[in-house]
Amino acid sequence: MIRVGLGVDLHPVEAERPLLLGGVKVPAEFGLGGHSDGDVLAHAIAEALLGALALGDLGRHFPDTDPRYRGISSLVLLRQVAELVGARGGRVVNVDATVLAEAPRLAPVLPEMAKRLADTLGLPVESVSVKAKSPEGLGLLGRREGIAAMAVVGVEVPA
Repeated sequence: MIRVGLGVDLHPVEAERPLLLGGVKVPAEFGLGGHSDGDVLAHAIAEALLGALALGDLGRHFPDTDPRYRGISSLVLLRQVAELVGARGGRVVNVDATVLAEAPRLAPVLPEMAKRLADTLGLPVESVSVKAKSPEGLGLLGRREGIAAMAVVGVEVPA
């Protein structure tokens, strides 16, 4: 049986931090705020995986009140979520994710993001889709106040 999960994440822009998306350091003059490294793409995928098995959200598993997670790599969190899915008998089948950002332009680094995420999840890169969309100047994302990501995952579970 295949279960589907949807994940969404949004972080505000923060100066003096590197911009990490899908575990890739993206050339930019800003990064994203957050308790961990602020990687909205990895967070959205982790949220989707947790949702596929009705396991709550990232904050439940990795609370921002816990100093162990201060500045942690979001790929470490994503790997732990994937291991939790595996411990529940699930197998990640595919990931389809989109980053919503006015800037920077992400097309040049999307393949590297897909590879890094696939490696983290133990998937072939052909099973991980990462896309980027511009909000075309609309709203807080269009004003470059933050970056968001959405992800849908398929998880095979025993019937």
